[in-house]
Amino acid sequence: MKIGIIGAMEVEVESLKSEMNVKNTVKKASMEFFEGTIGSTEVVVVRSGICKVNAGICVQILHDTFGVTHVLNTGAAGSLDARINIGDIVLSTDACYHDVNATVFGYKKGEIPQLGVQAFPADKELIGKAKEAIKIAAPDLGVFEGRVCSGDQFISEKEVKDAIISDFGGMCVEMEGAGIAQACYLNDLPFVIIRAISDKADGSDIMDYPEFEKKAAHDCAALVLQMIKSL
Repeated sequence: MKIGIIGAMEVEVESLKSEMNVKNTVKKASMEFFEGTIGSTEVVVVRSGICKVNAGICVQILHDTFGVTHVLNTGAAGSLDARINIGDIVLSTDACYHDVNATVFGYKKGEIPQLGVQAFPADKELIGKAKEAIKIAAPDLGVFEGRVCSGDQFISEKEVKDAIISDFGGMCVEMEGAGIAQACYLNDLPFVIIRAISDKADGSDIMDYPEFEKKAAHDCAALVLQMIKSL
């Protein structure tokens, strides 16, 4: 087993690196890949950068250059479900694109033509491991399972969120998850997306983002480290 860990936040990547025995550093496609071990588990830690293309390229490099067998992706997302509080965790059941539309050719909204699927399913075993890890690493957080919706847009307007919920039934929205999920799907790599939620879906609560980012990075790093212990 060799786990590729894709982080969205620099502070989170630094937290994971501090727990690693880094044996090799590779710079590729403007990304820096840290290869080594956490405990006895082989890992590669990288910050992909923002957007779906960066995310997909990152997974392909992890597969082709480092031979990872599993992918964990952590970061932040905006809520699409009013039950979720700021800082709570969403685990992907699957991921899809909210900004793909080829319905004029008979495809479902969000479905990439000729690919054959609308959404990319996450690995059930990894979802289960993440749920167990949260109970130990961050027991005060709420945990939700659902669809991650991705697009190359920062979504904040309520009417746009409502449209995504109506079209896809998503639980959160962000900018990388489906790109990672598609690349994993094409390469037959088990994956799970882990998202700390940055806002309330109805806009009723706001947290200073730098403060949120610091806490979210700590929680996500603790969750990943606990997962690695159980894999």
